Amino acid sequence: MNYFELASGLKVNFLKSRLGGVRVDQIEILRFATILNCEVMRTPLKYLGMLVRGVIRGGEFWDEVVNKIKSRLGRWKGRYILMVGRICLIKFVLSSIPLFYLSLFKVSSTVLKKIMCLQRTFLWGWRLEGRKISWVA
Repeated sequence: MNYFELASGLKVNFLKSRLGGVRVDQIEILRFATILNCEVMRTPLKYLGMLVRGVIRGGEFWDEVVNKIKSRLGRWKGRYILMVGRICLIKFVLSSIPLFYLSLFKVSSTVLKKIMCLQRTFLWGWRLEGRKISWVA
């Protein structure tokens, strides 16, 4: 305990801390929580706005990510933003949403294709009439 405090100059407040685990025996978590004198978290839990569960099922878990991306893409945005603005929005906003989740969990190729399809449709599909043309493969 003191090694962290000595090395970083920070002090951990165990009264405000909680301990949790995914795919860890509950007895082990309780043992460590009593040693550290902190509370135990139960799964599922929210961590930085992301729902963390013990078991990740492809469709259920990743639908939340796809829906977050869809919510950022109103149809009006594609019509009123220039191509450069749409590219910036995809690079800096829409790409960061799945990156946050990908830093913790594996994703299936089907979900990646859905996300890429949403981004591609937003970039090229801003016209209301006719077929959407992708000018670059």
